Amino acid sequence: MKFRTGIGYDVHAMRAGEPFILGGIEIEHHQGTFGHSDADVLIHAICDAILGAANLGDIGQHFPDKDPAYKGIDSKILLKDVITLLRAKNYEIGNIDSTICLQQPKLKLHIPEMRKVLANVMNIEEDQLSIKATTTEKLGFVGREEGVSVYATVLIYQKEKS
Repeated sequence: MKFRTGIGYDVHAMRAGEPFILGGIEIEHHQGTFGHSDADVLIHAICDAILGAANLGDIGQHFPDKDPAYKGIDSKILLKDVITLLRAKNYEIGNIDSTICLQQPKLKLHIPEMRKVLANVMNIEEDQLSIKATTTEKLGFVGREEGVSVYATVLIYQKEKS
């Protein structure tokens, strides 16, 4: 069995009046993320990790932010497309581990729903997806609540041919 790993990283600015979409759900907060799509930084980092592991480039290559077709798009659609690309190469997800860096709001109560939604989109077990959250102790752009960043790693494996 062939195993591969990938890492993804993404950042989005926070702005008042924007919706805060994270992990496929909307979270009530006084500011949200800003970007060409729905700016779901968690999904974008996961997409990049998967694409990297499968040697399929990066999210910008597949879904360019200059393409009007992706303006405001639900990032769950992008993730579903990435999973289709992964499976076309005969790979499956082993596990995903992610860390969200965000000063506010606290995410503990939202993480179970994020795991459920994203596992469903990827057609994997919730146990294959870890989502953690941390602050930066008020340091840097995250600490000043100017943005949010996410790190994601993935293990993929190539299925045995029958």
